[in-house]
Amino acid sequence: MKNNLILNSDNLNKSFAGSFERAMTTLELDKVLDAVQKYASTEKGREKVLKLSPSVSPEAINKALKETTEAKLYVQTKTSPSFMGAKDITKSIKTAKKGGMLSMKQLLDVANVLSVSIFLEGYLTLKEKAPLLDFYKSALKPNRFLRDKITSAVISEDLMSDNASQKLFDIRRLIKSSSNKIRDVLQKYTSGANSKFLQENIVTIRNGRYVIPVKNEYKNEVKGLVHDTSASGSTVFIEPMQVVEENNRLRTLEADEKAEIERILYELSAECDRFSHDILSDFDIITSLDVIFAKAEYSFATESSEPKINPEKYVNLINARHPLLDKESAVPINVNLGKKFTTLVITGPNTGGKTVTLKTIGLLSLMAQCGLHIPASDSSTLPVFDSILADIGDEQSIEQSLSTFSAHMVNIVKILRDFTPDSLILFDELGAGTDPIEGAALAQSILEKVTSCKALCASTTHYAELKAYALETPGVSNASCEFDVETLKPTYRLIIGLPGKSNAFAIAGKLGISKDIIKASKAKIDNGTRSFEGLIGKLERERVDLEKKKEALEKNLAHSKEMYEKAEQMRKDFNERIEKESQNAEKKAKELLERARSSADYVFSELQEIQKKRDSSDFKELLEKSRENVRKSLGYAGENLSVADKIEAEYIPPRDYIVGDSVRVEDFGKTGIISSLDGKTATIAFGSAKIKTDVSKLRLVEDGKKEKAPASRSPKKVSEAHSETDVRGMTGDDAIFVIDKFIDDAILSSLPTVRIIHGKGTGALRKALWDYLKHDKRVSSFRAGSFGEGDAGVTVITLK
Repeated sequence: MKNNLILNSDNLNKSFAGSFERAMTTLELDKVLDAVQKYASTEKGREKVLKLSPSVSPEAINKALKETTEAKLYVQTKTSPSFMGAKDITKSIKTAKKGGMLSMKQLLDVANVLSVSIFLEGYLTLKEKAPLLDFYKSALKPNRFLRDKITSAVISEDLMSDNASQKLFDIRRLIKSSSNKIRDVLQKYTSGANSKFLQENIVTIRNGRYVIPVKNEYKNEVKGLVHDTSASGSTVFIEPMQVVEENNRLRTLEADEKAEIERILYELSAECDRFSHDILSDFDIITSLDVIFAKAEYSFATESSEPKINPEKYVNLINARHPLLDKESAVPINVNLGKKFTTLVITGPNTGGKTVTLKTIGLLSLMAQCGLHIPASDSSTLPVFDSILADIGDEQSIEQSLSTFSAHMVNIVKILRDFTPDSLILFDELGAGTDPIEGAALAQSILEKVTSCKALCASTTHYAELKAYALETPGVSNASCEFDVETLKPTYRLIIGLPGKSNAFAIAGKLGISKDIIKASKAKIDNGTRSFEGLIGKLERERVDLEKKKEALEKNLAHSKEMYEKAEQMRKDFNERIEKESQNAEKKAKELLERARSSADYVFSELQEIQKKRDSSDFKELLEKSRENVRKSLGYAGENLSVADKIEAEYIPPRDYIVGDSVRVEDFGKTGIISSLDGKTATIAFGSAKIKTDVSKLRLVEDGKKEKAPASRSPKKVSEAHSETDVRGMTGDDAIFVIDKFIDDAILSSLPTVRIIHGKGTGALRKALWDYLKHDKRVSSFRAGSFGEGDAGVTVITLK
């Protein structure tokens, strides 16, 4: 049941793909999907991405978009999950269900899928923040028993472990013993007096039997069976009679070994059959998660965000970019359509960005309905269209004997036949390719038809008649693509509410057409058109002027806001300082009062003693001694009074702190080195130990010797911790240093397991690391990598 829910959106996509099929090609959704599939880790995931198509279910779309958002949260909080290149095991499981035997490679592929399932169960831990992905986790059925059973029996694609069964262990022990016996006998030929008969002093194998290479002229000197002859005929491979019986026994043992391996493979295949439903279910979930995280990675790469899906049928794209354009050079546009007007007529010069605007609106709508984030502000919102119908580009067809105009009309006929009030319709150069008067009239009638049905529509044109139509008709608005006549370059900004000019005369003049021709051309335009174009030009100039003033006001407002915030912060800091100093002064005053009381008590006690002894013979001496004691006591109180009255002024360093400065931390009275600075926070190194403190607590040690701040061995932040690290080429001590920090980052990121890539080599580095890991209390267990994980070149660590 859970899997049906998970895959429900796929069924919705298939049902409505036909309503978007032409637009998906025209608007180049296939290129976007090709970019997304590159972030998928599995072959099945890549196939599934390429088959994505728009859904028309708001629930399914919102679910898919939020899943992508939750996946981005996981990548930011932890790191991208490892799908370990999980292979499609569907055919293998079907073979097992039919009672067939799976190969060792197929079994390892199944074990790899089970390993991914186990990993994802430990990875998907953000239940409260990512409830949709937690649903996938709850549907997983990790099977450690079967995974361990396969990996303990199968070492690689063509090698089974001796410990796969006791019988296999015994057979291989006998095979080894038999092989050694044969080699011992044949060794007498290779090292004794008979070695002169041999072409080379070696023992080799022919047809699965141990033989020796005998020179052809001595073949009668060695009694035995001939199994092969060299290509030149100079060497004969003979099995001496002394080893024939042992070779026969060896062949029998090898047959027994093969039979036992097949028995074990059948047994493991039967286990796969027993758990086939859960294995296939987990594989489907793994594939779905691979698609979701591929969408998340694409969202990061294109700086995209989740759009809001609205039920009110309106488009509001803020700072939207075409995803196939370079994000650094693409100019963002703002488009709103569906609230005050349902039809947008976009005008402006050629290459001004009109067609790109159409494609951006259509493509971002398709992406959102596929569950993809869009390259626009997260406050952008889109409706759910039941179809997107686009007539964009040159539709000329030589094969069908259609002109450009005719081909466009064929397409427009289909659009007018198929569209609904919930459709998005995109026309590029509507009515072009024929007589301008007739084309403009036809274009206006088509727009009237679409507008009357309340479908959302955007159309580009050069016709002045359509500009006037948009100005006069409720529900229709003009828009223009801005063009800088001075530089002859478009700015690609979309201006809603203002019709654009073709700027043909200005462009022609800048490119070298004589003023006489330009003047004559202008004279041929009727007064109405000239007045209309002049009005547009005036409006454009006023708009530019207003925008400059607006920009200046916004800049001043931003500056004022910044100054206000700084002043507010200074006031806050000053109040906090006054409060702190008042508290310190009050504390000092209390201490001073307490000491004064103690001094007064002491003085009175001395006076009482003097009064009692005034009649004694040594009264004068006692009096002087008491005076001295009182003087000392009052002097001590006075000394504290002067200290209490002094409130330390705020320390101002003689210059700004820099990394490498020697400083004293007042809280500790210790001197260390600044290793990094981040605003008002500094990291101070005391040898290998480090602390973070406010810079106000530091005192610059000018005479101290500056030391170079210790460089961080790991530049990655904890939130960007990865599930594996590579220490190949390092010494044991260097590798241990890196791994110690790596494990800390992994624990902070809540990673259950991590991998260390150390390579195979001589094994010295692995031994040093294993010796270290044995005594690391953060490590629950560790093991060598299994097939698909890197074998002996990788160590897999399970953290506590």
